[in-house]
Amino acid sequence: MQSSLTPLEPIDYLVIGHLTCDITSNGLRMGGTAAYSALTAQALGLRVGVVTTWGGELPLDALHPIPVVAYPTERSTTFENIYEDGTRHQVLHHLAPVLDYHLIPEAWRQAAIVHLGPIAQEVEPGLVRRFPTALVGVTPQGWLRQWDKTGRISPSEWPEASFVLESASAAVLSVEDVAGDEQRIEEFHTACRVLAVTEAHQGARLYWNGDVRRFRPPLTQEVDATGAGDIFATAFFIRLYTTRDPWEAARFATQLAAISVTRPGLAGIPTPQETQESLIEVI
Repeated sequence: MQSSLTPLEPIDYLVIGHLTCDITSNGLRMGGTAAYSALTAQALGLRVGVVTTWGGELPLDALHPIPVVAYPTERSTTFENIYEDGTRHQVLHHLAPVLDYHLIPEAWRQAAIVHLGPIAQEVEPGLVRRFPTALVGVTPQGWLRQWDKTGRISPSEWPEASFVLESASAAVLSVEDVAGDEQRIEEFHTACRVLAVTEAHQGARLYWNGDVRRFRPPLTQEVDATGAGDIFATAFFIRLYTTRDPWEAARFATQLAAISVTRPGLAGIPTPQETQESLIEVI
């Protein structure tokens, strides 16, 4: 197990999910919801902890000084994006073991916000009910995926959807996660008390209290959209916890996600100045 050398202290924001090795034209790059969300929460001023598995292919320096409890595995979860005729296909090359409650340090079990961020069905769904005093946010992307024998990813059924969504405080998914299936989105928002659906450059829509509103992002020059959904989700959960206002949380998250796509990879994490500017709503 890898972690910080100092004893684990209580945290505000707990992220549970696999860090990934992403195969790019420039070699391996760290990715995964856990990485983007942890760095975003840190940038927003919270004490953060990550529970994951990690094969050690890359150093964890990119996450320093965030404490990471990384259970060893022979190989980390590894993805590759393959482009054919302008269409992106995602391929899963390796999958690390499942994450469950017994892996979470005692000092972290009282975090105010718990983010379940599976990327390949690796987070035990029952975790959604193990943190009764927390705001439990879920990004179900990894529960909505399946893969064939070659590793090619495609949308899947999600048998635990009602159980997870009814138990969660809020959920964030993208239209891509459900291949644009509006019927599934309708079913999900019926089960979930607060549901945000991101729509790439078109922004996001939010379902809450029997209403739906759309949030348009500012115009930006897209360089790399990787991680934008994770940055949105983290900003949304944190602002929701702070204000208890889902509309304001969606507005704030839309602003930060739009800024994130102007830089590649983990460089898209918001800066303190960007955070402060996004807190001010333009009338």
